[in-house]
Amino acid sequence: MRTLDGRSHPPAIDEETLTEEFRALGIGPGGALLTHSSLRSLGPVRGESRAVVRALRAALGPEGTLVVPAFTPENSDTSRAYRQRIQGCTEQQVEELRRAMPPYDPRRTPAPSMGRLAEEVRTLPEALRSDHPQTSFAAVGPLARMIVSDHAPDCHLGERSPLARLYKEGAKVLLLGVGFASCTAFHLAEYRVADRPLQEYHCVVRARGERTWWTYTDVALDDSDFTTVGRSFQDSGAPVRTGRVGRSTARLFGVREAVDHAVTWMSAHRPGRPD
Repeated sequence: MRTLDGRSHPPAIDEETLTEEFRALGIGPGGALLTHSSLRSLGPVRGESRAVVRALRAALGPEGTLVVPAFTPENSDTSRAYRQRIQGCTEQQVEELRRAMPPYDPRRTPAPSMGRLAEEVRTLPEALRSDHPQTSFAAVGPLARMIVSDHAPDCHLGERSPLARLYKEGAKVLLLGVGFASCTAFHLAEYRVADRPLQEYHCVVRARGERTWWTYTDVALDDSDFTTVGRSFQDSGAPVRTGRVGRSTARLFGVREAVDHAVTWMSAHRPGRPD
């Protein structure tokens, strides 16, 4: 396809083709699917993020549940996003930023760093979202309420989070145009290794109608080696299905298999543990 300026552009992929490609990858009716994505990697899509979500839901069928991370590092001063944002700021600018940081509201707080597909799911009228002020998940489908309910506020991604319920349900993970560095499921493994380090976290919440800073202690999350963990997982012969969706590379695998492998890998290779 050529535009008026003479340049050649690939044709836009449509919703029906996406659905077929998701099914060819192995996404089928039922169960739960935790999706991490980069829509840009797909190339032009007719209908953009809305069409991709509809295609995923069509592949899952009415009995399937689509889950996305809806994290909100923007309301915390212990997040990587905050540290990057205040670089070069004066003390006054930092104080002004802190005063302007809004409290978390599961119904309204956006999750801009999670990408367009996650925001498309989060803003669906029927979507449900967990209550954690930093690492919430949004979901649509029959299992949505069970997955997102009772997300403990002092447990980012551990046994009292949606990740543990996805593990129990035998959910799948879809990496759509992103690598293993984005695989949130590996964080559950950090809660299941011995001698896990802890960290103090701060974020802005609303308590009894008032905006306030809240401090809590949880596992010190570290995704710096997730690419290596993922490479080891795939090289181990684990059932990882790889295929093309649009112009992107997609991977599909089980939450349980990924977490169990990561526990073994982290127990051997994380600092302070035997090599």
